[in-house]
Amino acid sequence: MSRLSRNERRIRRHMRIRRRIFGTPERPRLCVFKSLHHIYAQIIDDTPPGGSHTLVAASTLDPEIRGKIKSDNIEAARLVGALIAQRALARGIKKVVFDRGGYPYHGKVRALAEAAREGGLEF
Repeated sequence: MSRLSRNERRIRRHMRIRRRIFGTPERPRLCVFKSLHHIYAQIIDDTPPGGSHTLVAASTLDPEIRGKIKSDNIEAARLVGALIAQRALARGIKKVVFDRGGYPYHGKVRALAEAAREGGLEF
């Protein structure tokens, strides 16, 4: 029996979370993903017949954020949270369900969530 890697354990946690969390047109899912160098956020509607549909996205790769940051840190996560909230409100999305992607709710994930709340999203 082999041990699961850190990422495999995160994916299992994410699958457990996804059994309960589901994005609807009224309350889409705000999903967070972290790579080694960047952080990504998407607002997803899980109800279309063909599968999930991304409504709004933001990441540290966006030109609006890329020029303001030096590295992937908590401040970068705050900027991504504020940008996703701004874009969601422009599309008429106010309420979302937060999907932390299997990551612990602290550090960058928490900073992104708090910035999105301050930007006007409710979850």
